[in-house]
Amino acid sequence: MKLLIATHNQGKLREYRQLLTALSLDIFGLDDAGITHDVEETGDTFAANATLKAEAYAHMAGCLALADDSGLVIDALDGRPGVYSARYGTPGLDDAGRRAYVLNELASVPAESRTARFMCAIAVHDPHATKTELVYGACEGHILLADHDGGHGFGYDAIFQPNGFSESFAQLPPDAKNAISHRGKAVAQLPVLLARFIKNAD
Repeated sequence: MKLLIATHNQGKLREYRQLLTALSLDIFGLDDAGITHDVEETGDTFAANATLKAEAYAHMAGCLALADDSGLVIDALDGRPGVYSARYGTPGLDDAGRRAYVLNELASVPAESRTARFMCAIAVHDPHATKTELVYGACEGHILLADHDGGHGFGYDAIFQPNGFSESFAQLPPDAKNAISHRGKAVAQLPVLLARFIKNAD
């Protein structure tokens, strides 16, 4: 069975291949399929955006497709940046600029009120069965007072400290981060979910 991972990111594609190596799946990405169309993320939840992408790309490729959406949810900002995490703040900001924007918004918020979590939704869609399944993951923590960049991670990782750790996500080695991260927790559920799709296709 073929499985399209709805990404142009070769690193993400490699991670999915490693995780799902035990399954009888021919895993490929958008570049492999020659798909250049970008599906607009118009949903107001991570699950809605993941579903939009999984369903659209599954029908473009004519096979099972997987898509994810994730972001940072900060309680003191009423859940922002949320689904807008990748494009939060003023236009043209890079990762460092978005982190600075968030820190500025939280400048008057004390440490005990800077609770936050990273959230991830992964959708898998079978265009032949018109079925979509979802799995979720979350990692609780809080927003630091400044960047703590250890050379790992990306996005908001340098300002997010997971509960139970003294390091930011960007300071944790990749294996340690993946074991507790929102995406890691969601991805860990995929083998069982995809096995059901394979069984139904037999």
